[in-house]
Amino acid sequence: MKILVLNGSPRLNGNTAEMVSVFQDAAESNGHIVKIFNVCKMNIKGCLACEYCHGAGQGKCVQKDDMQAIYAELPDTEMLVLAAPIYYHGISGQLKCVIDRFYSALYPSAPPALKKVAMFLSSGDDNMYDGARFSYEGDFIGYLGLEGCGIFTNHDEDVSEKIREMAASL
Repeated sequence: MKILVLNGSPRLNGNTAEMVSVFQDAAESNGHIVKIFNVCKMNIKGCLACEYCHGAGQGKCVQKDDMQAIYAELPDTEMLVLAAPIYYHGISGQLKCVIDRFYSALYPSAPPALKKVAMFLSSGDDNMYDGARFSYEGDFIGYLGLEGCGIFTNHDEDVSEKIREMAASL
């Protein structure tokens, strides 16, 4: 299975990165291909809401920035993993820009290969995940119809083991 991980944390050695690393090791040891984008290190602008992608662009965004590398991976990606710290009750702005830019590539439906989604979240407070959960459940499971493989947080007991188990079950 080809898995695309979008890491929205600017901390290269923080809690989010640790969960991504555990997942990558477990998924690759089970024969999956894992591609990770550290979106905080990329030049990705927010959606302009210009509708070019749904008119003359025929599904392609008018902006030409580092998002092109992510778009190139989407057609044959089978699982998407969204990873981010919680900032002000939601995912990091850098990852939010990427999700907003999916408007051109995932609307009105996801590529046929994309079937699963998971989310890794970290926060200093274990009561701050509702905003991210709303996006995960509404945008990816509800709207796109992807199979949810779970939300994992740095506050979950034995989170690394749970992530390994999920990766092994794919």
